[in-house]
Amino acid sequence: MRTIPQPPALTFLATLRVDVGEPIDAGITPEGHRRIVPIIGGTVTGPQLQGRVMPAGADYQILRSAELTELDARYALELDGGAVVYVHNLALRRGAAEDIARLNRGEDVDPGLIYFRCTPRFSTAAPEWAWLNHTIAVGTGRRRPDAVEIDVFTVG
Repeated sequence: MRTIPQPPALTFLATLRVDVGEPIDAGITPEGHRRIVPIIGGTVTGPQLQGRVMPAGADYQILRSAELTELDARYALELDGGAVVYVHNLALRRGAAEDIARLNRGEDVDPGLIYFRCTPRFSTAAPEWAWLNHTIAVGTGRRRPDAVEIDVFTVG
């Protein structure tokens, strides 16, 4: 008889607070309703990473339906000590149509009403942070009116 596999352990890495600008609505394209949300700064706080979100990059969104948004964010972190880390974060955000509409209008919505999960990948040339290049991470997110907060965990 086969035993049930155990899930891998998760270790808290950091919380990324990604400050965002006004969305750019690109309209309904063949792929879906596209929005581009500029990334204008933010902070990185946690037991393993500290620093800032650099004011560069964007979240390229596709509103697949009234309930589901696909997110594709690309930006950079500057860690304490000066190392730069590129972030490519893919995510899904799902909720009731009225709650997603409120988020898209920039309103504050109780995070408990929204399923927001992501898979950030990190890339850096800094030797002391090279382990990030080959570490899988997952996260949970919260959309705020002027920011996205992401709690990031490494997968053991």
